[in-house]
Amino acid sequence: MMDGSSNHTDHPVNGMKAISKELTMTSAFIAVGAVVRIGMDNLALVAPTPIYGVLLKIGLSETLAFISGFLYGPIVGFMCGAFIIVISDFFTYPGSWTPFIASIIGLIGIGGWIIRRITGKAQPSYRTLVASAIVLTLMSEVLQNAWVAVFYNTPFIPTMISGIPSLITALINNTVFFTLLTPKIIKLIQYKNSGRTHANSEIA
Repeated sequence: MMDGSSNHTDHPVNGMKAISKELTMTSAFIAVGAVVRIGMDNLALVAPTPIYGVLLKIGLSETLAFISGFLYGPIVGFMCGAFIIVISDFFTYPGSWTPFIASIIGLIGIGGWIIRRITGKAQPSYRTLVASAIVLTLMSEVLQNAWVAVFYNTPFIPTMISGIPSLITALINNTVFFTLLTPKIIKLIQYKNSGRTHANSEIA
C-alpha cells in the first residue's frame, strides 16, 4: 500500500496484488497521457503561431493525474502527472521548463487525493469535478505563467494576460475531460477491484 488510500487486504499476497494493480494502472495512465501530449505537441509545431499555445493545452495529463491521486493517493498522483510531462518532453523538446511543469502537473495529482479526503466519497460528484477542474486549472496556469515571468524576466501581469487564451483552453479541456472521463474511469477501476477482492475472499 502506497499511502493508505487503497483498500488492500491484510493478506500479504493480496496486498502485493493490489500494489501490482496500482503500478500497472498508473503506468497505463502515464503512457496514455504521454502519447496524447506528444501527439498534440507535434501538431502544435506545424500549426499557425496564434493557435500554438492553445493546442498545447489540449490533452489528458491533468485528468489522468487527478484520477491517479484520487484513487491511489498523493505520491502516486504526483508521480503520474510528473512522469507524463517528463516522458513526453523527452520525446519532443525537453528543457529547463520540464521539471517545473512536471511538478506543477504533479500537484494536480495531489489535488485529486485532497478532493477525496475532503469529500470522503469514493465517487466524486459532477459539481465536485467541475469545481476541481476550475480550481486546479487556475492553480496550474498561474504557476506556469509565474515560472515564465521569473525565468524569462518578464512582467507578471502582462505574462498572465498573454496567457488568457491558453487558460481558457485549459479550463474547457480539463472541465470536459474531468466530468466525462473521470467518473467512468474511477467507477470501472473500483468495480474491477471490488470484484476481484470479493472473489479472493470467497476463495480464502
